Amino acid sequence: MAPSLIFLCLNPNLSHRRRGEEGAKKFHLHGMAAVRTFCSREVDVVVAPCRGFQPAEDTLGEFVNQVLPVVTFAISEAQLSPSDQSELRTIKEKFSLPIFFFRVPEAGGELISPKKPDSDKSPLHCQLLDLQYLSSNHCSCGASGAQSMLVEQLEKLRLLSTFSRQVLQKHLVEAATSLNELHCRCLNIFINQAFDMQRDLQITPKRLEYTRRKENELYESLMGIANRKQEEMKDMIVETLGNMKEELLEDAASMEFKDIIIPENGEPVSSKDIKCCIKQIQELIISRLNQAVANKLISSVDYLRESFVGTLERCLKSLEESWEVSVHPARSLEKPKDGSVHITSNYLKQILNAAYHVEVTFHSGSTVTRMLWEQIKQIIQRITWVSPPAITSDWKRKVAQDAIESLSASKLAKSICSQFRTRLNSSHEAFAASLRQLEDGHSGRLERTEDLWLKVRKDHAPRLARLSLESRSLQDVLLHGKPKLGRELGRGQYGVVYLCDSWGGHFPCALKSVVPPDEKHWNDLALEFHYMRSLQTHERLVHLHGSVIDYGYGGGSSIAVLLIMERLHRDLYTGLKAGLELETRLQIALDVVEGIRYLHSQGLVHRDIKLKNVLLDKKNRAKITDLGFCKPEAMMSGSIVGTPIHMAPELFTGKYDNSVDVYAFGILFWYICSGHVKLPEAFERCASKDHLWNNVRRVL
Repeated sequence: MAPSLIFLCLNPNLSHRRRGEEGAKKFHLHGMAAVRTFCSREVDVVVAPCRGFQPAEDTLGEFVNQVLPVVTFAISEAQLSPSDQSELRTIKEKFSLPIFFFRVPEAGGELISPKKPDSDKSPLHCQLLDLQYLSSNHCSCGASGAQSMLVEQLEKLRLLSTFSRQVLQKHLVEAATSLNELHCRCLNIFINQAFDMQRDLQITPKRLEYTRRKENELYESLMGIANRKQEEMKDMIVETLGNMKEELLEDAASMEFKDIIIPENGEPVSSKDIKCCIKQIQELIISRLNQAVANKLISSVDYLRESFVGTLERCLKSLEESWEVSVHPARSLEKPKDGSVHITSNYLKQILNAAYHVEVTFHSGSTVTRMLWEQIKQIIQRITWVSPPAITSDWKRKVAQDAIESLSASKLAKSICSQFRTRLNSSHEAFAASLRQLEDGHSGRLERTEDLWLKVRKDHAPRLARLSLESRSLQDVLLHGKPKLGRELGRGQYGVVYLCDSWGGHFPCALKSVVPPDEKHWNDLALEFHYMRSLQTHERLVHLHGSVIDYGYGGGSSIAVLLIMERLHRDLYTGLKAGLELETRLQIALDVVEGIRYLHSQGLVHRDIKLKNVLLDKKNRAKITDLGFCKPEAMMSGSIVGTPIHMAPELFTGKYDNSVDVYAFGILFWYICSGHVKLPEAFERCASKDHLWNNVRRVL
């Protein structure tokens, strides 16, 4: 329910309630007639109790948040008392409201004050100046907001009507401003969401494809190592054995056996114990060789693994982040309940960190370790003796040497590469399966994102833009009034341009009057208005001063939107027909380029760069106008718009970007260079979009 209008009458320095009532009566008799001249219904009058019963600020506090208050302050003395001043300071700090101050007569007296020159301010006026309720340059008809007034003469009590209008207008302007700020903030949120969703739709498939391609490169590179380096591994094993041989023999000669008792006198032991000794010597050789060969193999391929895996991990991280960006701003895209996207992504990273770490350390059950055992076992089968040998250092050294010499470096290298390839194939297959799962998760999400993107572009954003246009137009008409239409300056496809001498402190102005025929044109106009108002003032763009919705346009037959803009001298079409020097024309081209670059830097595409949309000032400097087709790339629906001759071929496909402005400028530049407005005959024959499209299709 809207707050009602109420007059709050403060009578702080009337000595008792009766005198307060008399003051209220006099105020009602002399002031209410003026108030009713602009108010068709009755208004409430609240008289605050005299001081001592309830402070005036408490009375204000009861009503100020519930009604639209018009505050009056009754004064019976020639100047404010210290308690009056204190109370007024408190009211200013708490409420910051404009107040209508008026002198009331003593009981039974008349409100008569001698007229004084304007330069001779009364003591009361000076006190209110000091309290900052009045200003030295006070103008009672200021449109920016209500200001306090002081009335000391009976005949000026009629100014209460003006003061009340200003108070009500101030409230309306504040409400319209708050509403417009809310509309603009919400609209910007939707536009930013559209940018994020468009980027997600474009980037996510490319990231998935990049991940697949990069993993294939990693797989093929590592597989190439396994295939090419078998001979190198053989040489590496031979070299490793050669470097380690003497150390292994020494360690074997000094080796202490476990769970075997060796006689101190060196007497032979049983055949069973001898075999146990041989096995322990073999285990020593296998474990040392195992670790040495594995370390060298890992170091030979690790640098390649790191370069590929690091890139893949970064790409996977970006895929996760794209999920987060697309979910949270929209608030309507929910994560799958099973969390499949994150599970898949995490699993993928585990494969990269673990599976592609190429485990070549030969554990007890690995193929290489089993092969080593098979080779060394053959030593036991070949060993024969007439009587069991004595367990000496020389014997242990001889057993170790026979074991080392029995190893085949080529077989070891072949087995290692085979193990390497098997592990790579397993990792590659697991990676491909996970990537398919990740693609499936993103596919469903992207479908929902595209649906929401369409709703934002075609429904939510245009509706909010129209609300923003209406609230801003209300604010403008409250502040500056309805503009007066002058003579007609020109007509276009979507509106008429009139001269407007001045409006809102700007002069001269041009007024573009548009009567939107349907909802789509309303939305397009509203978005044009929003983009123009959201841009900072730029010297190469025509500035939009404001807008007003005229609900009685054409005698009340239609509703028009009046866009009040900066007025320039002429358009480029007229300038070229009148004749311009080459240097001037080239400067105009640079000006247009500067304007287009600024629009593109703000994420906007003009889509209708042409001669009549370039205006020239009296010095022939150019500014771009008419942002009727201007939109951010993320908000473009692929509609075919523009002027046929200036339309890039890709416009007809419905898939285009800001490069269409570059094409349109190319046509414009042809006009500028030629110095006239006539195009070659091949272009002139294309009188419509359909005709042009047919010619383009023949070329494409």
